[in-house]
Amino acid sequence: MSSVISEHHPLRKLFTDLVQTRLVVTTGLNDIPAARYIAGVLVDFSHVENLYKIRSSNGKRLEDVGEMLIASNPVLEGRSFVYEREVRKHIGDYTLFLAGIFPEYVARIQRGKNRLDSFVDYVKAGKESYSVVAAFDQFEFKHEAPLFRRLADRFELCVFGLNLVKQDLETLRNTPYAQMRRVLS
Repeated sequence: MSSVISEHHPLRKLFTDLVQTRLVVTTGLNDIPAARYIAGVLVDFSHVENLYKIRSSNGKRLEDVGEMLIASNPVLEGRSFVYEREVRKHIGDYTLFLAGIFPEYVARIQRGKNRLDSFVDYVKAGKESYSVVAAFDQFEFKHEAPLFRRLADRFELCVFGLNLVKQDLETLRNTPYAQMRRVLS
């Protein structure tokens, strides 16, 4: 079950403003729909159950991109192509989020030895996953496909924009107002 933050929640406005400023103004990515989508990913992933919503066929929560890639394969897991699209969309979102907001975590994973993720290039997996989602360009997915094509094509720029958003969030966290709120709570 996914958790949803209301359209009027201040977190949604904060993330939308930061992402649009950094992606559209700073990086020059002139794509408001992509910026809004990415802001929505940040909002959705503020709930851990959304960050780890992909489950294996036996119900185990998947936190490893390598395991998610295996789960997305309809031949290996015996699930539908629509499920493949859903998991690939999540992989694109997940890798974009982690590479942009937590690049030090991604670097640490990729140096590790005990996880399948140590063999996964997050940027490549994210781009490829968004490309797979974009390939679903018929019927109910027809209108979303161009957005995911642009996200795949500009994945690195989106990661860079999110890294700038992370810096903005760190700056906001250290403002006198935020410090005062921590003292009062």
